[in-house]
Amino acid sequence: MTYRYCVRLLLAGLAVAPAIALAADSGQAATHSYDYPTQGRVEYVLGCMDDNGHDFANVYKCSCAIDHIAQALPYDDYVEQMTFSKYSTLGGEGGNEFRVDRAKAQTKNFRSIQTEAFRACGVTKAAAK
Repeated sequence: MTYRYCVRLLLAGLAVAPAIALAADSGQAATHSYDYPTQGRVEYVLGCMDDNGHDFANVYKCSCAIDHIAQALPYDDYVEQMTFSKYSTLGGEGGNEFRVDRAKAQTKNFRSIQTEAFRACGVTKAAAK
């Protein structure tokens, strides 16, 4: 498959996923979900697939995970917490600001939410190569 084809499939899946989720939840109480820009969702799904495998099932699993995260965090909080989480292991002086108490709390919160989202959506880490 070409990269362009994969991105089109991903975008199509992201467009259909909310409709499927609404249909599945129609019998349940409405839950709040924050509005994330499409670019932010696509970047998350592509990164999730980079970490967990590029098989087609992970398009749906990773899309599900960002939907769960969007239910828990406003977009600006997501960006901040995800950034702290991503760079928390950055060494040297450049990583100091990602190791202060506030950053550690943000990292812990994001990883907790992401772990729950992965569990709920069936995302499993790819085997090490």
